[in-house]
Amino acid sequence: MQFPHTKPQDTAIGQVLTRFAAGDPSLFELISSDIDFRIDHFRDEADTSWQQAKSREGLMAVVGRLGQEVFPKGTEALGIDSVVLGDGWHLTCFNQRFFYGERQRDVTSLTYIISHETNGMLDYFRETVTNIVNI
Repeated sequence: MQFPHTKPQDTAIGQVLTRFAAGDPSLFELISSDIDFRIDHFRDEADTSWQQAKSREGLMAVVGRLGQEVFPKGTEALGIDSVVLGDGWHLTCFNQRFFYGERQRDVTSLTYIISHETNGMLDYFRETVTNIVNI
């Protein structure tokens, strides 16, 4: 089975990630009020228990803390590649470069995101950070 690729501007997740990388707070206009959001790390000892939210307001608090602790200098999107899984579901590979506040150094990171959108609004987001590589 093959899944079609889509352009970032054609999906809510692609637009959210593009706006996130640009530091554009209008990304929250694309978030459902009852978003189900969580970030996990593969084989990493980082405490991610605070990186989850069940509402747009909760997500705003998480993104604010991410900006302070993880992305104090923002992030650069190296690639956003999504495939359409059907019925509003997408699998996105997000490759980024940023100054990692936790390590106090520049890194790259590859993450996989399963997301769902309804009527152009992101209502489900599960990100798995697969690696954080020092530059």
